[in-house]
Amino acid sequence: MTTLFNSSQEIVFVLHGLNETQTNRHIYFVFILILYIFTMFINVTLICAIVLEKMLHDPMYLFLCNLCVNGIIGASSFYPKILYDILFDSYVITYIGCLTQIFVIYFYVFCECTNLTVMAYDRYVAICKPLHYHCIMTIRKVWTLILLTWLFSWLEVTVAIVLPLCGVDIDKLYCSNWAVVKLSCVDTTLNYISGFVFIYSHVFQTILVLISYIKIIKASLRTQAGRRKFMQTCLPHLITLINFVISLLFDVMYARYGSNTSLLALRNIMAVEFLVVPPLVNPIVYGINLTQIRNRVRQLFKRKVAVLRHNMSETRNINSGAGGT
Repeated sequence: MTTLFNSSQEIVFVLHGLNETQTNRHIYFVFILILYIFTMFINVTLICAIVLEKMLHDPMYLFLCNLCVNGIIGASSFYPKILYDILFDSYVITYIGCLTQIFVIYFYVFCECTNLTVMAYDRYVAICKPLHYHCIMTIRKVWTLILLTWLFSWLEVTVAIVLPLCGVDIDKLYCSNWAVVKLSCVDTTLNYISGFVFIYSHVFQTILVLISYIKIIKASLRTQAGRRKFMQTCLPHLITLINFVISLLFDVMYARYGSNTSLLALRNIMAVEFLVVPPLVNPIVYGINLTQIRNRVRQLFKRKVAVLRHNMSETRNINSGAGGT
């Protein structure tokens, strides 16, 4: 029998995505923790490299820095909760906690889509209008675009439709909007409509990106320097965009049309791919392809190693002096 929950404060959702991990949960915990730490490390490293190096305060690098900040938000919306669940063998989440997780995940998704669109516009101006690039992409305009990226994403996630619920069982590793909507006792047509409005708005962004890249590729093929610039600066963005869109489509299509009878491991992989892969892959792709970032990261590590060696030698000298007295 289903029960209609009148008070949202009484609801505690049960997450059923980890049913098969109880026997090896400590192994899963260590693996996921290492993955989370590594994801945070490479994103923070890239952010520090861009912030500390004045030569990297160009529009492309500032947008990349914004992408890494959003990647940290996306990873942090998922990893801490699942680590807690595995460590303490607790697969529940409160109503407020569930809504907060949905809010942060959707904010990450909307911000990622908008930021990738802005980055495509930046590459379009850089390749197709190189002589006017610095006149068009001023620092003031760059910060305005970054601010609008966050503002639009915030406005999108604040559009919420509260529904009465008749269940508490969520067949996922985390709370998602569609998983909660399926627990509703009433007609969800309005939710369908709002969902498709958001989907089509971001499809429109994707179309803009495709149009930009058609023009970019045409302009790049004219000269060898253009082709080299495309491979170095546009290819990482294109890989990032394709990676994110495919990861997100996996989750959206499977959440709405997938079968609950399929393998749990497959469902989990498809559900978390957009939260795990883009924050992990994006800094690696850009770090490998962009020479200036690669050199700056190398300098940061060399400086850290030099400081550590200096501190160790000082400690050794102090200890040897104390031993001599």
